[in-house]
Amino acid sequence: MGGGGSAHLWRLAAREGLRRAGLRLRAGPKYRWRFAGRTPDRVLLAPPDLRHADPQIAHDIYSGRFPLSGHIVKTGGQSPFQIKVADIGWQKSLHGFRWLRHMRAAHTELATANARALVVDWINVHGSSLEGVAWEPGVIAKRIIAWLQHSTVVLQNADLRFYRSYLRSLAMQARYLRWAMHGLPRGRARLRAHIALTMVALALPGSASTLRNASRRLSQELDSEILADGGHVSRHPLAVPEILADLLPLRETYYARGMEPPASVIVAVERMMPALRFLRHSDGSLARFNGMGATIQDRIAAILRLDETRAALHASAPQSGFERLALGETVIIVDVGVPPPPELSTAAGAGCLSFEMSCGRQAFIVNCGVDTYGPADLRPLARATAAHSTLTINDTSQARFNHTTRLKSMVGTPLLGGPTRVNCERTDGADAMNFVASHDAYRERFGLYHERAIELAGQGRRIIGIDRVYRDGGEPAKPGSKDTVAVRFHLHPDIEVAVDEAYILLTGKDGVRWRFGSIDIPPTVEESIFFAGLAGPRRSRQIVLAANAAEAPVIRWRIERISVA
Repeated sequence: MGGGGSAHLWRLAAREGLRRAGLRLRAGPKYRWRFAGRTPDRVLLAPPDLRHADPQIAHDIYSGRFPLSGHIVKTGGQSPFQIKVADIGWQKSLHGFRWLRHMRAAHTELATANARALVVDWINVHGSSLEGVAWEPGVIAKRIIAWLQHSTVVLQNADLRFYRSYLRSLAMQARYLRWAMHGLPRGRARLRAHIALTMVALALPGSASTLRNASRRLSQELDSEILADGGHVSRHPLAVPEILADLLPLRETYYARGMEPPASVIVAVERMMPALRFLRHSDGSLARFNGMGATIQDRIAAILRLDETRAALHASAPQSGFERLALGETVIIVDVGVPPPPELSTAAGAGCLSFEMSCGRQAFIVNCGVDTYGPADLRPLARATAAHSTLTINDTSQARFNHTTRLKSMVGTPLLGGPTRVNCERTDGADAMNFVASHDAYRERFGLYHERAIELAGQGRRIIGIDRVYRDGGEPAKPGSKDTVAVRFHLHPDIEVAVDEAYILLTGKDGVRWRFGSIDIPPTVEESIFFAGLAGPRRSRQIVLAANAAEAPVIRWRIERISVA
């Protein structure tokens, strides 16, 4: 986006600055009284929680160990809400209260009493401060949903004083969230805020007009954020199950109240369920595009158990910008989309035309993904083009990321630049699936385009690929050009690699074998890092086809499954 992109970022930063200033002003004693009001007399029902729960974590929390957001913090007998912890992800997870589900799963009086004590602690420490991480709109929305979902646990055997304090805090948080969400940029936090407020209108006593207005605003937000193919406007694969994990309980809450959910809720679910299956590999993991890290497969399975659509998977997700080729046991998922808008691209990767390939229960070719809970300074590496299974020119990323300190504190690290146009043609046959796509991300800097064609054939046992770089008019790079290209194929760390004279042999943990070869350029094997491991980054390897752009304007490669006697 060049200078225009920077100007847009400054506008986003200015808007965010005004929003934060307004929050600080309203948090003062002069305005705080506006968020007080009538206290509901009861919780009508508790929405279900689809997220995986572990009773052992309830025991850890009782012992003063809080394993949240990839970090374990020991409180040493202090209140977790008063100790200073630098990791912002841990803080948001603590104040979001989703960990209440582990207390519920424990099914013990001790866990119930501990859950209630921690809620009391939070109300006493942060319940009226209206500032800090605890009162960010996205965190409030998570907390409201969690308090409602696990109200039966928290309120079990509670005395009247706590019961009223709990309901009073819930109502206050909802009133504050209704105001604080104004000015939030489009994205998951804003959508979750609408879901939380609609859930409040259903689960607590209130007027019909309150529920009607909340449902209407939620419908508008769903129409804005959920694409026609079921993907999310951020193009982040994890956004789909995360939204479904909140939207499905909301749908069930409507039914529990004897009400029909709004059409937009039903349509969104019906679109997103196939989209989730579209983005899922045969090994159960979600494709590692645009900020996707490790897949928590139990959570995905819990959501898919509620899939009532059972619709056949489409080969293309044109609005989301993905293609899927699937034959036999082989699945290939390809990124053929332009970057999301800057305000939605803080996790996006510069990986246009990158692909992942899995076979059976094993991922073979992957993108490096991100370490969701690891050091933030490693994430730009994982988002760069070289961390994706695609072509780079002159070791340059397709896009850059905002690192300006002043802007970073306001709008994060949006992706800047990248392709402005991606052309994609799909031509499936009776016994083969294939596509051809091209992008212009390198045109402005190097005057070159990248085109990729992939065919999956032979009942899923043969993959043929062609990568081509060219100038305007389809002409190859100028003779004598010093531009270099590198086509990378990052391998999952579980893949064993062996090199013989003509091929690179790839063997999965289950013994399935493939061989990689190229008739144009001798492939080499280099070191890589797989950031998206469940336990953090892992060493891995990558196959690289490197050449001068003028000398090798077309690079052909082939991956074939080997029959084992």
